[in-house]
Amino acid sequence: MTRMFTSAAMLLLAGPAFAADIAAGEKDFAKCKACHMIVADDGTEIVKGGKVGPNLYGVIGRVAGTVEGFKYGADTKALGETGFVWTEADLAVYVGDPKGFVGEKLGKAAKSSMAAQKLKAPENVAAYLASLKPAS
Repeated sequence: MTRMFTSAAMLLLAGPAFAADIAAGEKDFAKCKACHMIVADDGTEIVKGGKVGPNLYGVIGRVAGTVEGFKYGADTKALGETGFVWTEADLAVYVGDPKGFVGEKLGKAAKSSMAAQKLKAPENVAAYLASLKPAS
């Protein structure tokens, strides 16, 4: 599994075979909103969604497992404790295989309460989420 996971990650990082499409990612996020909402720091609701998963506003550039008030699993917390910061490329891989991704980063079998999403182009969802960030 590690080899397959690493191969998928390398393909994603090697350069886009298809350019990420933010509009398509916004549409595909419909599969994610059953568990996740997107609410800006000022309280503006961008996507009304579930609260089973953490708020994904500003996820790109955030240390894993650090949304205040959200109860993360032990492995996600451990990933954050390593200082791991979400990138667009990492998030695209994670969406397809959360347990494999976290396990690869921690160097052990890992758990993740996030269900893998069957998206044809997870890089689109990652690009959409990357577009939603606090003003610098």
